[in-house]
Amino acid sequence: MDLTLLNYPIFLGVLIALYALLTLGLNIQWGFAGLFNAGVAGFFAVGAYTSALLTAPPDPERILGLELPVAVGWLAATVMAALIAWPIGKVTLRFRADYLAIATIGIAEIIRLILRSEEALSGGVRGITQIPRPFGDLPYEAAQLAYLLLSWSLVGIIYWALERQVRAPWGRMMRAIRDNEAAAAAMGKDVEARRLEAFILGAAIMGLAGALYVHFMRAITPEAIDPMMVTFLVWIMLILGGSGNNRGALLGTALIWLIWSASELLTDRLPAEYATQAKYVRLFAVGLLLQIVLRWRPAGLLPERLYSIGQKG
Repeated sequence: MDLTLLNYPIFLGVLIALYALLTLGLNIQWGFAGLFNAGVAGFFAVGAYTSALLTAPPDPERILGLELPVAVGWLAATVMAALIAWPIGKVTLRFRADYLAIATIGIAEIIRLILRSEEALSGGVRGITQIPRPFGDLPYEAAQLAYLLLSWSLVGIIYWALERQVRAPWGRMMRAIRDNEAAAAAMGKDVEARRLEAFILGAAIMGLAGALYVHFMRAITPEAIDPMMVTFLVWIMLILGGSGNNRGALLGTALIWLIWSASELLTDRLPAEYATQAKYVRLFAVGLLLQIVLRWRPAGLLPERLYSIGQKG
């Protein structure tokens, strides 16, 4: 079988897997805990740069570059994103709704500007290159396919783990806190601690997505953590698919990314003087699709499913 013809579909499949992790992480925070995190790009960046710094070769102009195994980089990225989320959550989770969104946007921008300006840490605008990729010894097409299978295996594992949590008492407790925080507190639930748990867990998954991205692209620059491409699209994916439903998160991710990629192929065929303007039409088209879906399906394509005690399906 000639894998050359599958290069673009494989590339697209890996990116969908990466965004699926981001959407699942956001679904934990917003869909189950009601936390309006508008700083998805910040945790994505923490994971990406952590893994890159630990696994890339040494560079005399930059610290670290330890050439550690990729698996170590991924684990460290997940842990570092969680560690960064802990103090951020302790400070910001006292806010609600739009105030929390403003706080998380500001923190994400601080992270991005630090990575852009601190050349000794992140390489500045040049970023970090020569990042190793798993299966790098295989032929290019086979390595791409192997990375696709690995990415979706991780998505499957995380999806399975989250589904178990949703059906467990933890999931029912999180929804109770989201829907009526005062009532949950009156029943003896530690609302602040549970909200912090959800925030840290979601951030850790976002950090893992950043690590997968950086080893797939084999390079990272501050431009790769554009809030429009990370935070904005991920929120649309979740709302379109259905927040509070992990299946909806995956469906929304696939639909939006397929539409985004298809529209990119079309706009790239336009003359240069129109191509730049047409890219803004893509944002309008995605926003319009979201409005149409929410007009007739306010809860998304796959609304939240409520599980009773002992229910398996």
